[in-house]
Amino acid sequence: MRFVLVTTNKGKASEFSEIFREYGFNFRIEPMATPEIQEDDLRKIARYSVLYAYKVLREPVLVEDAGLFIKALNGFPGPYSSYVYETIGVEGILKLMEGVVRRDARFESALAFYSPLTELKIFTGAVEGSISEEPRGRGGFGFDPIFIPDGSVKTFAEMSLEEKNRFSHRARAARKFAEWFKTLKTLPPIYQD
Repeated sequence: MRFVLVTTNKGKASEFSEIFREYGFNFRIEPMATPEIQEDDLRKIARYSVLYAYKVLREPVLVEDAGLFIKALNGFPGPYSSYVYETIGVEGILKLMEGVVRRDARFESALAFYSPLTELKIFTGAVEGSISEEPRGRGGFGFDPIFIPDGSVKTFAEMSLEEKNRFSHRARAARKFAEWFKTLKTLPPIYQD
């Protein structure tokens, strides 16, 4: 079965492409923006976006929403991470974290897939970590320069794509999706490779 990965984020597209190549999936990337509802639950945002994308594209579609949840900031920016990144950026988050000793944080991903033959499916992934004292690294995107996943001394921005995909929330959700998706064998020819 083919599917469409909908994202305007080139970094996300690269991360997903790397993982889906491991599974030999036939997919294309559609750089289409979807409306993002104001909601505290990533799964609800992803659900709304994937159904919107399906109405436009009319083919099996995959959409992801993700967020950085900082414990000392009561989970902020959470599902508003993209907006917060665009408005105050990495430096703004570090300013909010000045003087904070406990710097626990978590990245979460909600990956939604829709096809009329499978109905809506949501796959989640999370990675625990901490916020660095300063930005480090030139790779990745968004808040990657300040997030250090548990089990590493590097920020996501200091890692290669392959290394980040061993740790990341997005990779965990993508692999759950991939394991489920590869079991789909009884679809009509229109949806086959």
